[in-house]
Amino acid sequence: MTDYSDRYPTQFPDCGFDTQAVRAGHERTHEGEHAEAIFPTSSYVFRSAAEAAARFSGDEDGNVYSRYTNPTVRTFEQRLAALECGQACAATASGMAAIYAVCMAHLQSGDHLLSSRSVFGSTNVLFEKFLRKFDIQVTYVDLLDLEAWEQALQDNTKLLFLESPSNPVIEVADIKAIADLAHANNALLVVDNCFCTPAIQQPLTFGADLVTHSATKYIDGQGRCIGGAVIGSDELIEPVVGVLRSAGPTMSPFNAWVFTKGLETLSLRMKAHSDNALQLAQWLQQQPAVLQVNYAGLPQHPQYELAQKQQKLPGGVLSFEVRGGQAAAWQVMDATRLISITANLGDAKTTITHPATTTHSRLTEEEREGANIGPGLLRIAVGLECVDDVIKDLDRGLSELA
Repeated sequence: MTDYSDRYPTQFPDCGFDTQAVRAGHERTHEGEHAEAIFPTSSYVFRSAAEAAARFSGDEDGNVYSRYTNPTVRTFEQRLAALECGQACAATASGMAAIYAVCMAHLQSGDHLLSSRSVFGSTNVLFEKFLRKFDIQVTYVDLLDLEAWEQALQDNTKLLFLESPSNPVIEVADIKAIADLAHANNALLVVDNCFCTPAIQQPLTFGADLVTHSATKYIDGQGRCIGGAVIGSDELIEPVVGVLRSAGPTMSPFNAWVFTKGLETLSLRMKAHSDNALQLAQWLQQQPAVLQVNYAGLPQHPQYELAQKQQKLPGGVLSFEVRGGQAAAWQVMDATRLISITANLGDAKTTITHPATTTHSRLTEEEREGANIGPGLLRIAVGLECVDDVIKDLDRGLSELA
């Protein structure tokens, strides 16, 4: 059988981002396939009882069972790890499974989790409803208030968690400063990089210890599959893999194949998303019915300078507040004919949602107010359509409010 390992390496550490996005992690089989293969198998055969025993014990590398070892999933993991400047990656069944696995791997009863207040609604529910069942303390602070982060640290603080930019008000955290606080307290910093992806931001290079992703979003890019990932050092990913192996929230081979192909065009897509989002944000600023536009690419954004340093591009997600509260926000949404009303984001199709009644509806009114999620706030993930058509679609509803 042909061995392609010498002729075609699987890692390209000296190559640029786009080259790694297309090439990294692909280990060709003896068939010599050009595109990455899909291995839709639940299990693997062994050449002997001794080999089976060695695989299960970990004394010998190789595939054991597809819940935690699969060649297609491994290709995706290696490619994403390379793009995030990490040593290892653990692919999960969803973005929430990634956050769950990190918490199960690195927290235990009596520990303290310190999180930014402005996190995805399901993340908040995971922390509040489930982690507290295991006697894990949770404290929330303002993402932008470094003094609050420092004052909230405790002797038993083990993890700091944040999103940057935040969902849905697009606040940008100082990742390095918060990482320094975490490390001074012998704690780990976990950054959800879903909105930016490694094509725009690489939190590990600013001191973060672990990065989580909902691969469902921009990594897929076309709204086809559900998946997630955790990236970091070999040492920190190993216990995450242990959780996935035992609890089972792992990624399917087919979804991994879709995500791997999505990574090939990630850089191109994120630039197009960012370009369209900037044009839309600039237009929204001029609309009489719009009170506030939240987008890191606008010079008026409070963390514009920080975003310029941390992010290569401002990203494809923005939010804006309209006059008239929920009724007006719903009126704008219902007037659209092109934009999809859905809570997903990162799609080629532009999407719009009302966070207070969808993605963050399980928060209390007080919690939403604390996260600056008002009844008039709308979030848009700008897609790849002609941006003029997106503007016309929004203008249909906004012009009625003016």
